Amino acid sequence: MKQSAIIKKILKKIKPYRLLLVGAILSAVASISLTLFIPVLIGTALDEIVGKGAVDFSDVAKILGYIAAAIVGVSVFQWTMNYFVNALSFKTVRDLRRDIFRKLNAVPLSYIDSHPHGDMISRVINDVDAVGDGLTQLFLQLFSGVVTIVGTLIFMLGIDWKIALTVVVLTPLSLFVAGFIGKMTHKNFTDQQLLQGDISSYVEEHVGNMRLVQAFSYEDRAQREFDEYNMRLYDVGFKAQFSGALANPSTRFVNAMVYAAVGIFGALSAIGGGISIGQLSCFLTYANQYTKPFNEVTGVLTQIQTALAAAGRVFELCEAQEESPDADKTEATNCRGDVSFEDVSFSYTPEKPLIQHFSLNVKSGSHVAIVGPTGCGKTTLINLLMRFYDVNSGKISVDGRDIRDYSRHDLRSRFGMVLQDSWLFEGTIMDNLRYGNENATDEQVILAAKSAYAHSFIRRMPQGYGTVISEGGGNLSQGQKQLLCIARAMLTNPEILILDEATSSIDTLTESRVQKAFAKMMKGRTAFVVAHRLSTIRESDVEFRVSVGQTGLLMKNDVFPTVLIWAIW
Repeated sequence: MKQSAIIKKILKKIKPYRLLLVGAILSAVASISLTLFIPVLIGTALDEIVGKGAVDFSDVAKILGYIAAAIVGVSVFQWTMNYFVNALSFKTVRDLRRDIFRKLNAVPLSYIDSHPHGDMISRVINDVDAVGDGLTQLFLQLFSGVVTIVGTLIFMLGIDWKIALTVVVLTPLSLFVAGFIGKMTHKNFTDQQLLQGDISSYVEEHVGNMRLVQAFSYEDRAQREFDEYNMRLYDVGFKAQFSGALANPSTRFVNAMVYAAVGIFGALSAIGGGISIGQLSCFLTYANQYTKPFNEVTGVLTQIQTALAAAGRVFELCEAQEESPDADKTEATNCRGDVSFEDVSFSYTPEKPLIQHFSLNVKSGSHVAIVGPTGCGKTTLINLLMRFYDVNSGKISVDGRDIRDYSRHDLRSRFGMVLQDSWLFEGTIMDNLRYGNENATDEQVILAAKSAYAHSFIRRMPQGYGTVISEGGGNLSQGQKQLLCIARAMLTNPEILILDEATSSIDTLTESRVQKAFAKMMKGRTAFVVAHRLSTIRESDVEFRVSVGQTGLLMKNDVFPTVLIWAIW
């Protein structure tokens, strides 16, 4: 993304806070005006000191009082300028972080699946912070710099236009140097932000799966791979920082030349009687203040370039295509639970066909078991049914209505889902169980926990249902986490139930009890059960077997009370 496009997007983001921008500009004008007035007062005071015995102390004292008042005014207006700039920056960053998180909730699941999670986390946290830091520095330097340049130029023209013209002619050299170095460093800073996202993904991936890393003795290899990422980041970062650091000393050298030229021409003018000693002192101060903003801007050029590169990554995510809108969809009422797949075809990538022309009718209250080898796509059916992915052709209907005619919220609220990978967040057990039904009473939560055979171990926890569990349920066993997820699904009281290897981490005794709870819960409800264990699907009415290259139908028999439906996969 081009820098100009990024800057336009940033300006659009700060537009709602233009009053803060106006306040910052007015504060900068007042602060810089008083700052520029101080050299005039100092020059006047110098002219009052003509020589020994010819000093007007009363005028000098009065001028010193004005200088003191001006210094107080400068301090006050600098504080207000900093306040407005920081408020503007923080509010913009808040909006960016809110927008990017809203986008993560709005993009299709395929986007989340196809992008490294650590990189997305880096964009939400590191990149947005970099944008905020860059905005603060840019606005502070920009506001004060522009006003300083304009103000000093006006004052210098008022004193001696010839010397002022010398300053104006030499100044573009600083702009040229800063612009050249800025273009040269942008790519390095962009690469640096990309590598930071990569290294965040790698660290997040390994820290989140440290048990497996240690179980397979992968620590040394992980360290070597991390060192490779880290060294690449070091190399790119060194080049970016080195090239960015060239800007400040380069512009300072040019500005020193400007100051020297002003000193020479000013001294010659003073000798010839064109200006007074006080005016020469004032002029030298202005020349220094005139070039100072160029030094300050180039001094933070590294941070600004980092902010632009980070903003490009943030806007790239913010502009990702969202799921198709469904605000105009009407809500369903009195869901019965009839489900049908009608000539459904689907593939994650066009070049790899997965489901082709698949049809299946499931009557309300039926229990469908989906079995097959690992990786054959059993969970894909669930993804399609829940509209995590949309079919490429054909349609899936619930109660005779295409699921794409329902709003996603309404459709998914009809389902209760227990996945093989249990997910819990940092919070109390009670809050985790209420995740799908925040209005549930304590009695209803406890009843659901009892039904899932989780009540006994919860009661043994230090604070019972008020016990705070860590992120991901790290202080619980895998079986305990899965029982909590089962209880959470039971609490939603759904019309259609989906169990994706829901008892894979539970011991045999507890599983038999949970199966009884499931049987009670599934009574009168349509249920889809993905499983490997035969015990999990023994009570199913229909068994849908996922296999490769086979099709057929085997009717119910006395040995195993299921209907076997084979599908082309």
